[in-house]
Amino acid sequence: MTDDAAERAVVGKLARGSFLSRLTRSRQPLKLAAVPRDHVHGERTRGDALLAGRFTVGAETLSLKDLDFARLGAAGQLARHLQGFSWLRDLAAAASREKGARLAEALVGRWLLAHGTRIDEAWAPHLWGERVLFWAAYAPYILSSTDSGYRSALLNTLARGARNLDSNADKATAGLDRITAWCGVVAAGLLVQGGVPRVARGEAGLARALASAQFDDGGLLSRSPFEQMLLVDRFGLLRACYMAAKETMPEGIEAAAQASLAALHGIMMGDGALSSWQGCGPGEPARLAALIDGCGLRARPLRQARGWGYQRMSALGTILVIDAAPPPAQRIAAQGSASTLAFELSDGGQRLVVNCGGPGPLPTDLSQELVEGLRTTAAHSTLVLADTNSTNILADGSLGKGVEDVAIDRSEDNDASRLEASHDGYVRAFGLVHKRSLMLGNDGKELRGADQLLAKGRKKIREAAPYAVRFHLAPGVEATITVDGMGAILRSKGAPPWNFRCRGGNLATEDSLWIDGRGQAQRTSQLVIVGEVSALGGEIGWTFRRAS
Repeated sequence: MTDDAAERAVVGKLARGSFLSRLTRSRQPLKLAAVPRDHVHGERTRGDALLAGRFTVGAETLSLKDLDFARLGAAGQLARHLQGFSWLRDLAAAASREKGARLAEALVGRWLLAHGTRIDEAWAPHLWGERVLFWAAYAPYILSSTDSGYRSALLNTLARGARNLDSNADKATAGLDRITAWCGVVAAGLLVQGGVPRVARGEAGLARALASAQFDDGGLLSRSPFEQMLLVDRFGLLRACYMAAKETMPEGIEAAAQASLAALHGIMMGDGALSSWQGCGPGEPARLAALIDGCGLRARPLRQARGWGYQRMSALGTILVIDAAPPPAQRIAAQGSASTLAFELSDGGQRLVVNCGGPGPLPTDLSQELVEGLRTTAAHSTLVLADTNSTNILADGSLGKGVEDVAIDRSEDNDASRLEASHDGYVRAFGLVHKRSLMLGNDGKELRGADQLLAKGRKKIREAAPYAVRFHLAPGVEATITVDGMGAILRSKGAPPWNFRCRGGNLATEDSLWIDGRGQAQRTSQLVIVGEVSALGGEIGWTFRRAS
């Protein structure tokens, strides 16, 4: 059987049966007042998989011929992706309207039979918010059917979902979920026939949701790169709704959207993917590029982010991103990490120094023990004192006491960019402040750093405590220790060699790993400076210098 024949068989099996004819016909037919255009291109390979009958998120795959929305529920990331219908974007990237509509309408029909006649877990506000945005944007794929019963059932269910959102959007979890819910309210007001009075109420609710979830600099309080990417996407889809309705997005929401993109840009590395923070991986460069190119927003990378917390330094292709803030509050970030004062470094498209990262919200086949380990201070490129996290990670996975205050001093001149930052995460247990000083030359060829442990408070180390300054290296970066044992040569295919030198401790290499954009672990190595520090404190210096 050819691939096309196999695809037709899968689509045919989904479309067979009497479910379309059993959908309730409406006595008051509705229509969309306008249809927005999603300018973000989906991923064709994922769309091809859908046409072949497979839905994949992270490490989980579901056969579409076995899909039962009623049994699927709404718990877990695979269910959430299916229930939100964001996959319509990937389907559209792989199929013409006629071909894609056969599959899309079959799946939407199944959803309507499972959830369209009763309010259940699939009616959660954040799911309806996302569903409104994607059903509207891909109306040509889900409303091409000549079956008036199906069309009427879908549009009336969409209208009921919008009314349900009106009264329940604020019940969504504070943060991205609540923002998504209110975006759905506004979109429905703009696009669903008779919904105009809903727009002003939706805009007010969205403004409240943003005020409680977003720093003034545009970053989310969760400090999650993955969520920040979705926030930019929500704004892009909402902006398209305003354009389709020939309306103007309110100035405050437009400003929040621009700031969200600037914050996202600020944590991107030279390869076009994200730096790895708060249990998240780098994402996929192609999907990020499609999002940024298609969202309709433009912004320069945010360099000094006091709230969002990620400081950016760059010079002639060399990019440095530093976590200069406490971890996010537990109530808004399930995967918050003890990463304060860690950094990532890239030269052009080649990553050099990374954090181990994590799968984020993607389903993963990594062990839970490993996922929790990826949140520790040792899994990040920073100093670790006595193998202790700078912010405690409790047995149940929640964040305990640790970093509360991060002091920052930043300056720029004709020669270099300088950043000094310190945190108090080790004061309570060891009586020591960790201060990291960084200087990136304006030619991008040298990064000088120093890690200091400074005495503070009543707690004192009795004798000495071990420390380790870790620099996790990106996959493909090979480290060769120099003869004197105080340096290393870093070689990779994507950049000139870099020389590393250190003082104040002993240098070694150890195995490490890095979680890639699909949530898979890649083997790599790390440079580690080890030594001991007394109650008086100490200093470790180090330098990365490009060889040419």
